[in-house]
Amino acid sequence: MIAPVMPTYARYPVAFERGEGARLFDTAGRDYIDFGSGIAVTSFGHCHPHLVAALKRQAERLWHVSNLYHIPEGERLAKRLIAASGFADTVFFCNSGAEALEAAIKTARSFHHANGAPERQKIITFEGAFHGRTLATIAAAGRKAHLEGFGEPCPHFQKLALHDYEAVRHAVDETTAAVLIEPVQGEGGVRLVEAEFLQHLRQICDARGALLVFDEVQCGMGRTGRLFAHQWAGVKPDIMALAKALGGGFPVGATLATERAAAGMTAGRHGSTFGGNPLAMAVANAVMDILEDPAFLPEVERKAARLQAMLGDLVARFGRIFSGVRGIGLMLGLACRVPNTEVTKAALAERVLVIGAGDNVVRLLPPLVITEAEMEEGMARLARAAERVTAATAGE
Repeated sequence: MIAPVMPTYARYPVAFERGEGARLFDTAGRDYIDFGSGIAVTSFGHCHPHLVAALKRQAERLWHVSNLYHIPEGERLAKRLIAASGFADTVFFCNSGAEALEAAIKTARSFHHANGAPERQKIITFEGAFHGRTLATIAAAGRKAHLEGFGEPCPHFQKLALHDYEAVRHAVDETTAAVLIEPVQGEGGVRLVEAEFLQHLRQICDARGALLVFDEVQCGMGRTGRLFAHQWAGVKPDIMALAKALGGGFPVGATLATERAAAGMTAGRHGSTFGGNPLAMAVANAVMDILEDPAFLPEVERKAARLQAMLGDLVARFGRIFSGVRGIGLMLGLACRVPNTEVTKAALAERVLVIGAGDNVVRLLPPLVITEAEMEEGMARLARAAERVTAATAGE
């Protein structure tokens, strides 16, 4: 008999009923150190008092009115994101990362249509990418496992090898609408894109009249120690997709664009029933309050350096299990010599949550507000998990 919730997820055998900071508590009352943050979503920990207060305050006033009317909290958030981005002039609000990418794709193609070049529909993407689970975003990433069984993929996407400078030079032509890339690949294995490659993409797009689109759904909102990951490379996009940590756990997504890139997105061209609702906007504004504290991101960098050092020690101690550490800020990965599923399961048994990724990597995406004590306890539990895996694989 099928489960009451459609079985599209391979769930671990645990259910959580409450959380506080970097800790979760299951239905039996056992505590877990959360090094996953709901896949980089609860970046400000569970039940952050400032976010809870903002949600409660808004919930007592107004939940939903639709986008037929002005939503002041949304306009306030848009202005804050525009100012923080350093490139954008306008924002479209939605409910998830996939929706933000859908809007980004439509914005890029609509730009060329509005400028008399409707033939420019091709979007260049890269191996290892993940952009969501809608029909357009699975076509953009081009992963066979995600495409199978859903009919012909949405057309006009071309996938290239990451860091293939020459392939980009040849692929971006008069039919290209945009180049779409994650500055740090999350699902693809915590792969940091070279700053020089992002700069190369910017130069090629400028020379050929294409738009540059950054997917910062997972790597944005302070995760790397800068507000946006692309800021490390000093490259500005034309369009950027955000979600996940933007709402700190409340569903919200955003597509930022320059005035020029958004030229085709006029009234009626796109929409969302729930996008930009007052509840989501109140929480996202509270998130921005935290991120705009000048002391916050330097503290993320400090914690990141400490965690990276601890992970380096773990790799040195368990060289049969791990081959290295990768990533930036608090978006880190342990490259595994054994199947990463063995590590994630052993970690769960030791009550520390980590997440598998491509390229046989285990991701660590702890809350940006994690304390030193929580990091140390989480690492101690992860070391015990490595001991479990070592014992289980002895003699192999």
